[in-house]
Amino acid sequence: MRKKQSEYVPQPADISDISLPEELEGLVEQVAQNVHEVWAQARMSQGWTWGPKRNDDLKTHPSLVPYDELPEEEKQYDRNTAVGTLKLIQKLGFKISK
Repeated sequence: MRKKQSEYVPQPADISDISLPEELEGLVEQVAQNVHEVWAQARMSQGWTWGPKRNDDLKTHPSLVPYDELPEEEKQYDRNTAVGTLKLIQKLGFKISK
């Protein structure tokens, strides 16, 4: 049986004990950029376009720009996602190597 939304309690994996090795720090920016690209591609495929303000009715969003043009706050959001993903991979016992 499906739980009601009000009963849902997110339980992400605890990755607080994981630190990224120095050699993976450069990977964070590449993953963050790809996170943005995947998000932007999905929005555009749903008919969203760039606009100075987010407007759900018009499907416009100010972050539909290349990663390099994002405000630092938006880049940090993507970096946090990247770091969390890389830490989870390690937490699950996988190794990342080049």
